[in-house]
Amino acid sequence: MIEFFEYMWATRAEVLRHTVEHIGLVGVSTILAVAVGVPLGVVITRRARLRGPVLGVANVFQTIPSLAMFGFLIPLPFIGGIGARSAIVALVVYALLPIVRNTYTGITEVDAAVRDAAVGMGMTDREILRLVELPLAFPVMIAGIRVATVIGVGIATIAAAIGAGGLGVFIFQGVSRVDHLTILAGAIPAALMALILDGGLHLVERRLDWRRKRT
Repeated sequence: MIEFFEYMWATRAEVLRHTVEHIGLVGVSTILAVAVGVPLGVVITRRARLRGPVLGVANVFQTIPSLAMFGFLIPLPFIGGIGARSAIVALVVYALLPIVRNTYTGITEVDAAVRDAAVGMGMTDREILRLVELPLAFPVMIAGIRVATVIGVGIATIAAAIGAGGLGVFIFQGVSRVDHLTILAGAIPAALMALILDGGLHLVERRLDWRRKRT
């Protein structure tokens, strides 16, 4: 253990740089996934016929191994290539399923009596969505974002294989050298990052959970 801390201190500048890269990959991809996934989740609550195809495609993306996904993206124009761009696209794809599914679930679980009351007050469908359904569904949506973020932290370690940086650089270097200290220098900070982000979003989810407050 002492040897590990000595190694981390000796390489602290490199660890910090790759940690920042990792946070950047996860942060940008999660924001983009929310920007795409939440509207998709809303759309399939209004267009039932799209629910199966949208969730089906998102499920299929989840079954593709991450290295294979990166490999598929590299030759693609505009969104592919070596580096962070392909990694972010792949991370967005993997994050879509929990965000879309939880957005859909959160909105559809809103009590029908609440919707009826909003309609009785003369609200339009857009106003019901913005003022009633989304606020009530927000805790469930945060749970989906939480899952997507933790998935992103793990998959982002593989992004080092296509030159996207991040803490996976240490893991790949350690495997190639058969050096457990170098592997741990990437694995432990990545695990801590996942735990911190998961815990922070869990606190947000609990704070916004209207069902917990009501009970």
